[in-house]
Amino acid sequence: MLTDLQKKLLNDFQRNFPLSPTPYADIAATLNLNESDVLQAFRDLNEQNFISRIGAIIPPNKIGISTLAAMSVPENELERVAKQVSFFSEVNHNYERENDVNLWFVIIANNTAHLNEVIKAIEVETGFNVLRFPLEKEFFIDLSFQLDFKNA
Repeated sequence: MLTDLQKKLLNDFQRNFPLSPTPYADIAATLNLNESDVLQAFRDLNEQNFISRIGAIIPPNKIGISTLAAMSVPENELERVAKQVSFFSEVNHNYERENDVNLWFVIIANNTAHLNEVIKAIEVETGFNVLRFPLEKEFFIDLSFQLDFKNA
């Protein structure tokens, strides 16, 4: 069960997250709370798998280089491989698709050499080949959404 604070954090700070040296203190001030309460609420959301990361969404190839990548992973190994892929700080998210190529993720690196190193390391770590899908046409998808907690 989510607390009122957790619900507010999930809904109100998907956009306009404070860009300051003290973002959690800024959120706390906005909500008339202590910074430690905000930090604990985010920790709890992370532990309960409601969030996986807090960070900026940067347009592709504006800082460093990025690529969409995918792997074909047997269903019985998918959870293990997804965790291994998520371990890499250069991977900002991964998700399953219903297809032979079923694990998709985005890799962001400093430069092409670093990107190649990360892809090779993922292949060595997981034992599966990584397919690359370089950006051909850029478009924006708003990844934030209003959550309905009426039944939560």
